[in-house]
Amino acid sequence: MAKNVFGVDIGGTTVKIGLFSIEGELLDKWEIKTNTANNGESILSDVAHAVDNKLAQEGISKDDVQGIGLGVPGPVNSNGVVSGCVNLGWGVLNVEEELGKLTGLKIKAGNDANVAALGEMWQGGGKGHQDVVMVTLGTGVGGGVVLEGKLLTGFNFAGAEIGHFVMHHGGEPCGCGGRGCFEAYGSASALIRHAREATGEDITEAKTVFDRAKNGDEICREVL
Repeated sequence: MAKNVFGVDIGGTTVKIGLFSIEGELLDKWEIKTNTANNGESILSDVAHAVDNKLAQEGISKDDVQGIGLGVPGPVNSNGVVSGCVNLGWGVLNVEEELGKLTGLKIKAGNDANVAALGEMWQGGGKGHQDVVMVTLGTGVGGGVVLEGKLLTGFNFAGAEIGHFVMHHGGEPCGCGGRGCFEAYGSASALIRHAREATGEDITEAKTVFDRAKNGDEICREVL
């Protein structure tokens, strides 16, 4: 029986990867940069390379790996097809099929916040509960809802995409093409954009805004 499994969270800035025992114990974790160039065409091959390197480093055979659980920032249907990830540059893509070809491993993909909600219910802050709501704040804003132990996927598998709830009709533009979404105000992308506008500087990371605010920068404090 396989002894290990990988968990991969693809974010708009970094890809976070964990090696776990089949029981859910975290054995190792690391990050790689998310390369969104050319509509994110190299992201999955970068993930495959990182997994292969870890297997070689630890001397683990692929026969001892159950598979890879993959979280992506967008709706994913039951066949592993992403209908679009605006923060990665992806259009319609069967991520399970593509990453499976690259790794030779079984892949199961889901929306990042949905699978995070399942993870929290299994081994995290929601352990022992059957009803869980997960909110993810990163490059974008995501949401995952578990009711009676089952994911609430909704129509088109986008039932808990709280980042695209409209907060202000006709408000600020969002990466999804709409206006006034929560993500346009409460995400790292929004924070960077507001900081650039307020300072007139080419700020590229949300961490810069937090660090400056912590050090007494009044403009960055106001942006936060």
